[in-house]
Parts: sequence; structure tokens; C-alpha cells
Amino acid sequence: MPIYNAQILAIDESETRRYAGLRKAQNFGEKNIRDACDEALLLLRVRGAWEIYEYDDINNIVKSEPNFKIVGKSIEKHLSGCEKVICMSVTVGGDIENEVTKKFERGDYLASVLLDAAATAAVEQVADAMEKHFAAMFGKDGFKLRWRFSPGYGNWDLTEQAKLFKICGAEQIGVRLTSSMMLEPRKSVTAIIGLEKITAKKYSDLPPKNCAACNNLQCAMRV
Repeated sequence: MPIYNAQILAIDESETRRYAGLRKAQNFGEKNIRDACDEALLLLRVRGAWEIYEYDDINNIVKSEPNFKIVGKSIEKHLSGCEKVICMSVTVGGDIENEVTKKFERGDYLASVLLDAAATAAVEQVADAMEKHFAAMFGKDGFKLRWRFSPGYGNWDLTEQAKLFKICGAEQIGVRLTSSMMLEPRKSVTAIIGLEKITAKKYSDLPPKNCAACNNLQCAMRV
């Protein structure tokens, strides 16, 4: 299974602010956010893994071993017309998570929250970078990508995480799955990306992406 080890050179400060729930806090010190991003960069242990599979979009089956039946109207629609899928996993490791816990335990709550937010921004950046890598790689073969979709988005139930986890290489990069379908280290992501032939029938009316795909309208991180 291919491994992705590219590093990021900077963490998006605006995304860190959003994940910390400070999007509307205009007077909040930028230096605090910048310091958290700089510290996070020193603690990241970026690793990614992925595999490509044929996809039966009539029966919504990923032809992995074992086969993975996709269940959920939003994800089924999202992958409609795709011939292949990429199942991916990425993590920034557990060191940063441990430091977040240490800061919290000694009462440095602000630094803990900001470092945690920087770690979230970082893992999303790495996942974005993987998508760009795939777009360049598979674009040469005449494919275009659908944006990544993770269990818990839309109405793709979080319990489907267990099936995806088995075929995306997560264990290979040190990620574990808990009984409650949470990933450890926490700053990890699994996702599926559809590959559609550029000459195929145009796919329109895609379901909303990221926050817009989530039903939690009260989330503090919602854009």
C-alpha cells in the first residue's frame, strides 16, 4: 500500500483560528495563534497511506478485499459515475496530542486549545495536499477527483468507519480505531475520493462540502 510522507512547511493561521472557535474574535492576539502554529510544526509526525480500488457505482460497492458496500444517500450520490475510488488515511501523530494534554493538565488552557486547533488545521492541510497529489497523478490517466468524503459527513454513518479503516492503510501508519469509531491519534483522518473519467457524463448537483455537508448547525467551527 503506498505511503505518503510529504511534510507541510506552515500551518494555516486562519484555519487554526476557526478550529479554536475564534473566527469572530477580531481582537484576539494573532501572536498566540502564530506561536501555536509554530509549536505544532515542531511536533507533527506526518504520515499518510492510500490505496486505489475499482468501484461499482450501480451497486455502490468498493471492490476491495473484502468488498465494501457503500451505504448512505449522500455518499452514494457523491460517488455516482465514478469508476475507481481512493481510500486514504492520514495522521500527524500522537506527540502533538500528548503536548495538548500536558498543557491542559498544568492549567495552560489557552495554549492547549490553540495547539489542538493548530493540529486539526495541520491534518486537514496534509489531507488537502494528498488530494492535490492524487489530482496530478490520476489526471494524467484521464481522471478527475471528487473531493474527499469521510464517515460522519452528510448521512454517511460514522459506523461505516470500521469498513473504511480496514482498506485505507490506517494501521500501516500507526492509526487505531476505537470501539466508538474514533481514530487514535485523534488528529487523523480517513476518507474516500471518487475518480471519474473526464470524458464521462458530467456530474452535477454535488452534495455540499465540509461544514455544509454536516447536520450539526450549532458547531462552533462551522463556516
